[in-house]
Amino acid sequence: MKQVHVRRTIHAPVTAVWAVLTDPQRLQTAPTGVTRIEGTIEKDARIKLWSEASPGRAFPLQVTELVPHRRMVWQGGMPLGLFKGVREFDLREQGASTDFSMTETFTGLMLPLIWKSMPDLQPSFETFADGLDAAVRGVDT
Repeated sequence: MKQVHVRRTIHAPVTAVWAVLTDPQRLQTAPTGVTRIEGTIEKDARIKLWSEASPGRAFPLQVTELVPHRRMVWQGGMPLGLFKGVREFDLREQGASTDFSMTETFTGLMLPLIWKSMPDLQPSFETFADGLDAAVRGVDT
């Protein structure tokens, strides 16, 4: 198992963070590192995501869990569980701010081989969190 994680305090209400996090258009126009999303972000929906971390490659994902204003999970990978990525978004209200965390856990028999060929995802996680923060606060970057 391998994990990548980021956490931020976003100085905005959880409803504002959730509104950006679940809006494909805003995610791809904000400086989140997401270059394109096809589909609707809702429970059990299938989406395709393109990112700066792996230009030119689409990642087919399924929204496997969605608890409004609290938690969302995206999952993708190879058949038979040979390789699986599970990205968890968690939001907690902290007064007038939001504690945002995003963790992706990678598992599967192919993990050792695939992990070697993957770019370091920590910078893209940092970019996503910073871009989400900027988009929520309406900061032009």
